[in-house]
Amino acid sequence: MTRFLRWTAAALTLAVGVVGAFPAAAQEDFPFGFDMTLDTAHQPGSKRLPTVEIGDHGEAKLDLWCKSGTGQFSVAGNTVIFMPGPMEDRGCSPERAAVDDDLIATLSAATNWKRQNDLVSFTGAKPLRFQINTN
Repeated sequence: MTRFLRWTAAALTLAVGVVGAFPAAAQEDFPFGFDMTLDTAHQPGSKRLPTVEIGDHGEAKLDLWCKSGTGQFSVAGNTVIFMPGPMEDRGCSPERAAVDDDLIATLSAATNWKRQNDLVSFTGAKPLRFQINTN
């Protein structure tokens, strides 16, 4: 019986060491400290794509098609809350400003998030997907 216990303890130690060598949860963490670009097509007449820079404490800087501003992400598990802050209009057409307003509303309505490698998805009334900028 003692030999069996030693073998079991050695196998368990090896298994913990192997699992600990691979940070599987790291790729699933919320992208605090990263910049992300909205995974969407360009707007006609614009080369810009909306970006969100998320600070280490959830503070966010948004640079959208027409507007820029700030916000705050709060995350608990796979639940997310985004609260927009003040936004500055760069003098775009009302149509472009409305597209930005819709994007802010969609992000604010998101209730959950999921990360797969460099893609971050927000789900709620409408889904949004962002690509983490790795360069």
